[in-house]
Amino acid sequence: MDKRKVIAAYRRGLISVHECAQILGLDNVELLGYMRESRASRPKADKKQSVRT
Repeated sequence: MDKRKVIAAYRRGLISVHECAQILGLDNVELLGYMRESRASRPKADKKQSVRT
């Protein structure tokens, strides 16, 4: 299974952090490090600014 899909399922609340770690074959500490890396490598979305009149 694609790691990105597993992490996306965790972020959407479909699986627990423990289940995510089991699927990826990582322990919880390794998983947290992996999550930080994947978050840092994602392109940042442009922030929308409100228009003031």
